[in-house]
Amino acid sequence: MTQWWYDLVHKRVETDSGGPNSQRLGPFDTEEEAANALEIARKRNEQWDDDDDEWNGRKPE
Repeated sequence: MTQWWYDLVHKRVETDSGGPNSQRLGPFDTEEEAANALEIARKRNEQWDDDDDEWNGRKPE
């Protein structure tokens, strides 16, 4: 099964044969998910920040 990645340097979606993993987000199951990698990462980061706030007794924003 092909895995998809988002290349942070070239700002494009690529398959397994792309650049180094240190410059990519992924893997993703579909090309569409990889194309939305930055938005997915933003939403996950927001959730993690909210979880940290809750864990530390602060009210999430």
